[in-house]
Amino acid sequence: MNKIKPWLSAMRLRTLPLSVSGIILGSCFAYYNGQFNILVFALAMLTTISLQILSNLANDYGDGVKGTDNEDRVGPERAIQSGAITPLEMFEAIRFNIVVVIMLTVILLWIAFGFANILYFLLFMILGGMCVYAAIRYTMGESPYGYRALGDVFVFIFFGLISTIGSYILYLNSFDHVVVLPALAVGLLSVGVLNLNNMRDIESDEKSNKITVAVKLGLPKAKQYHYFLIFGALFISIIFSVLYYVEPYNFIYLIAFIPLLIHVKKIKHARTPDDFDSQLKVLALSTFLFSVLLGVGYILY
Repeated sequence: MNKIKPWLSAMRLRTLPLSVSGIILGSCFAYYNGQFNILVFALAMLTTISLQILSNLANDYGDGVKGTDNEDRVGPERAIQSGAITPLEMFEAIRFNIVVVIMLTVILLWIAFGFANILYFLLFMILGGMCVYAAIRYTMGESPYGYRALGDVFVFIFFGLISTIGSYILYLNSFDHVVVLPALAVGLLSVGVLNLNNMRDIESDEKSNKITVAVKLGLPKAKQYHYFLIFGALFISIIFSVLYYVEPYNFIYLIAFIPLLIHVKKIKHARTPDDFDSQLKVLALSTFLFSVLLGVGYILY
C-alpha cells in the first residue's frame, strides 16, 4: 500500500488529459460524419492513456538513472529521484506496460479495421510500434532523442498528427483533409506544453547535458518560440473554422482562447522556474479544453 502513492506520482496523471486531446478531437469529427463507434473510442482512449503512462515511466527511469533528475530540478520529485521506486522496479513496470499497450493496440485495430482492411491494420500496427519506441526512447538509452532537441518534433507528430488524424481514420477507415488543420493546432499546443516544461528546467538540463530546444535557444528566444506555438495554433484554428464553417457553434472553442491568452501574458513576465512550473497545468488543461470545444462545436445542433 505504501507504494501506491509513488506509482501514481510516477504515472503523472496530470498529463493524461493532454494525451487524449487529439483522440477526442478526431472522434468528434468522426461523429460529425456519422461514423462514431463507442467501443473504438473507449479502446483508443485506453491505448493512448497506456502509452502516455509508458512514456512517463520511461522518462522517470531515463532521467533518474542519468542523474538529470537532481536537486536542481524544479517541480514534483520523481519516483527514482526520491528513492521511493528502484530503477529495477521501474524497468519491470515499463516492460509490463509495453505488453499492455501491445494488447490494447491489437484489439483496437482489429475492431476498427478487421480483416477487410488488413492494410490499414498493418500500417497502424507499425505506427503503434513507432509510438512505443518514441515513448521509451525520449530519455532512455544511450542516445535518447529528448537529449538531442528532438522532443518537440516527436510530440508534434504523435500528439498532434497521429493522435487526431489516426483516431479519425479508425472510425471511417479513410483519410479526410478536414482533420489536418485541427491536428496541426493540437500539435502546436502540445509542443507548447513540452517547451514550457523545458523552459522551467533549462538550467538543470544544461548542467546535465540534456539538450532541449529551450537550451539551444536560450530563455529569451525560447519564450518567442513559445508565443509562436500558441499563437500559431490559435491562428490555424480560426482559419479552419472559416474554411469549414457550418454554424455559429463552430466557434465555441474561442472560449479556450481566454486562458491561453492569459497564459501567454504570464509567460511574458515569467522569470523563475516556479513561474513556468505554475503554468504547466494551465496550458495542458487549456489545450484539452480547446480540443474538446473545437470538436464539440461541430456536433452540436
